[in-house]
Amino acid sequence: MQFRLRHCLALTTLALVAATAHAEQQITLVGQNDLRYSKSQLTAAPGERIRIKLINKSHLPASAMSHNWVLLKHGTDADAFDHAAQSASGNGYFPKSRADQAIAHTDMVAGGKQDTVTFTAPKKPGDYEYICTFPGHFRAGMKGTLHVRANP
Repeated sequence: MQFRLRHCLALTTLALVAATAHAEQQITLVGQNDLRYSKSQLTAAPGERIRIKLINKSHLPASAMSHNWVLLKHGTDADAFDHAAQSASGNGYFPKSRADQAIAHTDMVAGGKQDTVTFTAPKKPGDYEYICTFPGHFRAGMKGTLHVRANP
């Protein structure tokens, strides 16, 4: 009887550990006409799976108020990335020439629409900037930071 109880406890513990290891953090970000994300500070553990859902609640036309979410690699010059994005209108303002500088990104989202991206947080602790590359949005302040910490 005692062996069976220990066996059940061990299996339960393993199941909980496995479930936790595969859990992903789900974050919803909202963009509106104020050129800000609803959250400018995010926190994750190194290597954590993250699902970002970006919702655009603007009522303006897509040509005037679309949003995306681009997470940049540590050390990337956000100004230079945004500048390159302005020449990439045919690719949703995501510059293919600098794709290696991004960790993850959503598509450009028009008002009333949403997009989701799932990725793994960097394994190296640090601060990682995210920006909107629709013309003028980053410079107006549509940005934030993902803080990767060992103990978030």
